Amino acid sequence: MSASVFLFTPPFTQLNTPYPATAYLKGFLNTKNISSFQADLGIEVTLALFSQKGLEELFARINEQTTVLTDNAARIVSLQEDYIYTIDDVIRFLQGKNPTLAHRICKRDLLPEASRFAQLEDLNWAFGSMGNQDKAKHLATMYLEDLSDLIMECVDEHFGFSRYAERLGRSANSFDELYDALQQEYTFIDEILINILKARMESVQPKMVAISVPFPGNLYTSLRCGQWIKANYPDVKIAMGGGFANTELRSLSDPRVFEFYDFITLDDGEAPIENLIAYIEGKKDITELKRTFTLVNGTVTYYNNKACADYKQGQVGTPDYSDFLLDQYISAIEVVNPMHRMWSDGRWNKLTMAHGCYWGKCTFCDISLDYIRLYEPIAASLLCDRMEEIIKQTGQNGFHFVDEAAPPALMRALALEILKRKLTVSWWTNVRFEKSFTRDLCFLLKASGCIAISGGLEVASDRLLEMIQKGITVSQVAQVNRNFTEAGIMVHAYLMYGFPTQTAQETIDSLEMVRQMFKMGILQSAFWHLFTMTAHSPVGLNPEKFMVKKESAAIGTFANNDIVHIDETGAEHELFSFGLKKSLLNFMHGICLDDPLQKWFEFKVPRTKIPPDYIEKALEEDQFVAAKPTAKVVWLGRKPAVQNFTKSKKGNQWEMTSFTFQDKKEKYAISVNQSHGEWFAGILEKLSINNPKTYTLQEVMESYEAAGLEDFELFWDNKPVNSLYKYGLLKL
Repeated sequence: MSASVFLFTPPFTQLNTPYPATAYLKGFLNTKNISSFQADLGIEVTLALFSQKGLEELFARINEQTTVLTDNAARIVSLQEDYIYTIDDVIRFLQGKNPTLAHRICKRDLLPEASRFAQLEDLNWAFGSMGNQDKAKHLATMYLEDLSDLIMECVDEHFGFSRYAERLGRSANSFDELYDALQQEYTFIDEILINILKARMESVQPKMVAISVPFPGNLYTSLRCGQWIKANYPDVKIAMGGGFANTELRSLSDPRVFEFYDFITLDDGEAPIENLIAYIEGKKDITELKRTFTLVNGTVTYYNNKACADYKQGQVGTPDYSDFLLDQYISAIEVVNPMHRMWSDGRWNKLTMAHGCYWGKCTFCDISLDYIRLYEPIAASLLCDRMEEIIKQTGQNGFHFVDEAAPPALMRALALEILKRKLTVSWWTNVRFEKSFTRDLCFLLKASGCIAISGGLEVASDRLLEMIQKGITVSQVAQVNRNFTEAGIMVHAYLMYGFPTQTAQETIDSLEMVRQMFKMGILQSAFWHLFTMTAHSPVGLNPEKFMVKKESAAIGTFANNDIVHIDETGAEHELFSFGLKKSLLNFMHGICLDDPLQKWFEFKVPRTKIPPDYIEKALEEDQFVAAKPTAKVVWLGRKPAVQNFTKSKKGNQWEMTSFTFQDKKEKYAISVNQSHGEWFAGILEKLSINNPKTYTLQEVMESYEAAGLEDFELFWDNKPVNSLYKYGLLKL
């Protein structure tokens, strides 16, 4: 199993699917014939810990301690046999290998229950329509969370399924606290991690280790891994990269970090890792490194060979998911939020439609950094090739496109390509709620397998959306959300509070906008985030322009991204946190939608100034803007049954044609004049998705007029033909 490069993600990210960074890099290294092996140490540590053997060791260690336990921990310890003898079955159930156990779990007499179960929402309310499997997943997740609480209290204060030691890593301007933690003896979790790492290093025998650190919660364990490799494999070079380095370590100057890593790379990893391998093999000079920090004579030094260009998206290869333990991931349901559930339930292949963001203007976003700034889409045909390759490799046909904001034109092209290839896939992604998402485009996306989208509604206030330069209005978001919802695509909105200068009035008015969207049924899921000022965003770079001040001008020697700021003109934003989140939880369940907003807050809040029918009126605005002559017209449906007949009324007769359309659920019939019918039957065949040529609306109109027919708009926009969008006649 030996390989030149050992790529791994340290604990912990998601438990349901591998984080894709190493799969992207492995796919690239394949194109260069560089051998590599990848691992997700997060799932491996989780499976070792949550096993009969792992729990026996855990409880043995706790039983040796003399510290006084809380009532909750004491209860779990007293039930330790129940945990030890059920754990393997629960994990197999969450891996999808033991589905019949759901019946036992739902009876609530198999699994031991501690404090997490006291917070359970009414399960019938939450899962009544979802059935036993989901209910059992939720209960099994609570059981694991109880064990997680025990681990945090008794053996490792930093433990958390996807947020391990996050407090130590989150924008730690100084490396001191982390450095001190790394001088301590191994925790119980550290021991499990290092045993797994040791076995992997022995079998892979790499020349170089590349550690991907996407989040603050992976930082501590990555440093522990680097520390052990340095001590036991001093000749193996260690590179660290990923989302944490890209945002937090751009001004790194603390030399102690290089006691754990040899190199830290920024932004896209393909060119930096290729140059590092060439450098380690003696084929390149240190000055030829790309976007890489290293230690030279005791000083942190940054090399960025400008002559070395980054790879285009068409050149980086297909992400390679081999080596991962794909059948051992765990589907958990921690919360009832439908979008968060998709993050943690089910295996998703991760892909990107376009590098960077096509909009690139939002003032809270890191738009000055390459991962946002450099926009480069991938051709739809190449994307589909990659999807087919990944389906063959993983046996899974669910895709999460991890774009900053998927471009509507590329989504349209991808959907058409999926339908032409007759691929059966489910996919979801992040979008901007922009007006390009017309009713017909949403129906096309749904037909291709799109099941959900998420997007930033942010502050739900037109004044603040303009300050953010989001390029959207609340009314526009409502109309787009209605289009997605009518097509049967779930909508999740990212919401923000605490943007500079946001007043208490605007916070309450934002909540009112959100309430109305839930009430109208055009929003199914949402989450509130408190605004964070970051160093590479327009707000962080020009705080005075947004009427806020940085609390400190000093730059730390380690992580520098989140900036503590003072907003003298805005509300006391943290006060609103609990009320905003509590109201949202209720709205998502369809309850308390008519209650006064004051109900959610324990302090006096202003009355909303938003009219109670604001969203309803926005949805009544004429959304059916005439399609442009250049719009593509496609027919996704089957060939209809066509029949001529004679219609009589008061002695008059007309020759008519009826079309009967069958879709997967029902049949639908329309009738038109026979002269129109003959032309319409012919044009539907031409417009079929199965034909290589696509026609524009202009070409359809020219064909109509060439047949000697008059008043194209009257025919095309009349109810019989206009209602066929539901069955697949789309203007895109």
